[in-house]
Amino acid sequence: MALSGVIKAAGQLTCLLLLSAVQAQATQLKVYQYTQQNGVVAFSDKPPADSPFKVLRYDCFACGVTSTVNFHTTPLFYAKYHQEILTAARQYQLDPSLIRAVIHAESGFNPKARSRAGAQGLMQLMPATAKELGTTDVWLPQQNIQAGSAYLARLLQQFNGDRRLALAAYNAGPGAVSRYDGVPPFAETRAYLERVDILLKRYERHSATL
Repeated sequence: MALSGVIKAAGQLTCLLLLSAVQAQATQLKVYQYTQQNGVVAFSDKPPADSPFKVLRYDCFACGVTSTVNFHTTPLFYAKYHQEILTAARQYQLDPSLIRAVIHAESGFNPKARSRAGAQGLMQLMPATAKELGTTDVWLPQQNIQAGSAYLARLLQQFNGDRRLALAAYNAGPGAVSRYDGVPPFAETRAYLERVDILLKRYERHSATL
């Protein structure tokens, strides 16, 4: 999935992506990678006007098994959609850091992100799920965060508060978790859980300093 705006990397970031015919469809959002004059690799959802660039395509930000992103050091988003996240956290009795970690893992905080499967927006909602949750415009950050948080809270309730199972269900679907009676043996899901956990702990540490 595309990253919103420009995300600066501390060093060179190599993206190992397998571009299938599905990914190459025009419905998927593009990411432009280029090197700034100071040598820092940057990413944007718009082509730079004065730098050579190459076009990348992203799926779930934290799902790529071969991803070289260091989730211990990748820049966090402390202020983006702060009020929307707090409102949803209060409404659905969720940890704001958990919502933030899921948004980061799903879309890299890009409200225009779209997956190969058609999941949309910050929390990567499938159209049917978004509709069921009363979302009228999945691309509006407030509505997407509200619906995604409601869905996450529902999964936590379904799996008796087990955060790991709820997150596995968010990634692979509740049916897969039930079918395997636990975390499905999917490499993507296991990578996703590990990275969400890293991001969650980092966001929690930041919240503890406020």
